[in-house]
Amino acid sequence: MRIIRHADCRPMPWKNGGGVTTEIMAWPPAAGLDDFDWRISMAQVAAGGPFSVFPGIDRTLTVLAGTMRLAAGDAEPVELSPTSPPYAFPGDVSTGATLIDGPVLDFNVMTRRSSLSHSVQRLELSESTEIALGEGISMVFFVSGTARVSGELVAVFDTLHSGDGPAMLKIEPNEPVSLLLVSIRGR
Repeated sequence: MRIIRHADCRPMPWKNGGGVTTEIMAWPPAAGLDDFDWRISMAQVAAGGPFSVFPGIDRTLTVLAGTMRLAAGDAEPVELSPTSPPYAFPGDVSTGATLIDGPVLDFNVMTRRSSLSHSVQRLELSESTEIALGEGISMVFFVSGTARVSGELVAVFDTLHSGDGPAMLKIEPNEPVSLLLVSIRGR
């Protein structure tokens, strides 16, 4: 299990130039915005507008702060907030957002559709809990709170990364924590 500290993550411009995202991790490591297999990031969205188009990519967006209305392709627009479930949509359809209550902070997972799939699940923990990590790549993103994992302190916006298949992960919260469990698997 590796801890990716938020302070070590790199900010970079959006593909469409409309803002800045903080890349948490991408694979392969030297991949750009057009040739990654998978990518996990956070974005500060200051204004509504169109999303970048990512051909052949499936996306899941989870709102961490603020509220937005998201319209992806022909799907009915959805309102996303910190209490809504993660929202999956194709990255290669015309997508736009309208901000409802000011800026939005979101968490994005993207995988190349031809070879990978992914899932994102919200978890709320207030006591020591073991989480089963499945086959493939697993990440646990800390939305709020702090916890000890294998004796290490993990804080807000830090990410735990496991790329070695099934395992049990024990999380010992110092206070209630909100987490996102990300699973990436081959097709």
